[in-house]
Amino acid sequence: MPLKWVLHWQPNAGSTVNSQILNEVSQCVESIHGVKGGKWKATLTFYKPILRDQNSPAAEFPRDFLGISLPEQPNKYYLIIRGQRIVLEADFTIQAIMEKLQSYKLRVALNFEGFQYQLGDFQLRVGKVVPNNSENLRGIVMEIEYLPISSMEKSRQIMDEFFDVWQEAMSKSSLPGRFMHIESNFAEYGLSDFYTPQHTAVQYGNVMAQLIATVQAVQSARN
Repeated sequence: MPLKWVLHWQPNAGSTVNSQILNEVSQCVESIHGVKGGKWKATLTFYKPILRDQNSPAAEFPRDFLGISLPEQPNKYYLIIRGQRIVLEADFTIQAIMEKLQSYKLRVALNFEGFQYQLGDFQLRVGKVVPNNSENLRGIVMEIEYLPISSMEKSRQIMDEFFDVWQEAMSKSSLPGRFMHIESNFAEYGLSDFYTPQHTAVQYGNVMAQLIATVQAVQSARN
């Protein structure tokens, strides 16, 4: 599977994300000759356990976990237990099974959706982060996918160089923020150098944590 970085938009202190920033990011991709393709969408869901017996020890259950569906793997569903550093691949029907068992309940669902662009050996996906059944913008994400290589180590220099080119192109827009790439410790999840969809799931879990931290920081500043 092609290697991928998942980045999130980090607004400058005192600023927030808005649709104008998303539009300008898309225009920036086109300015470096990105060819616009079709739409894409990934959905990340935050689950909490349903404890019917209050005397039952909560330690028997993961306190919470994330589930994510990826556009490139429509028949699969990925489960991430961040506390125990576990990532699992399941059939997409696991969602219906979980609903019938009623052992976990959905707390929050976020949609990552936008357009994808082709740029030589790279594929970029730029999208907004919105709660399910809402248009309230919560963040902006970008995927950078390098199609020829699946080894993270072998592609590192190429990805770094492309990211530098991208940051330079973005700097011309003078937007109040920048895209951040947070290095994920895939080894903690038992993942190897060879890139898989589980690597993407872990990155989205980390991006969600960063988005939550950004929202909380903005709220604290307002208070």
